[in-house]
Amino acid sequence: MNEIGIDISAQVSQHVDEFSGVSFDYVITVCDDAREVCPVFPGDGERIHWSVEDPSDTYARGGTLLEAFRVSRDDLRERIAAFVARAADQA
Repeated sequence: MNEIGIDISAQVSQHVDEFSGVSFDYVITVCDDAREVCPVFPGDGERIHWSVEDPSDTYARGGTLLEAFRVSRDDLRERIAAFVARAADQA
């Protein structure tokens, strides 16, 4: 992420329970395993799923781990940009 100017050094994972009672317009999942294992998210919001390949799967096919994370990062970046553009058009 630092390569594209985003500092995530202070970011931490949060459990879904921490969002109980919080209202969202959208809930976007990106991991196919998470979609299957945790199909229920507390609260409202339109559910959207983006099937983004797990970097460990990319790595297992012979790429470097860094390349695998770059592929996922870039995929998400494109999806987020398109999502934001569509939301702006609808506003």
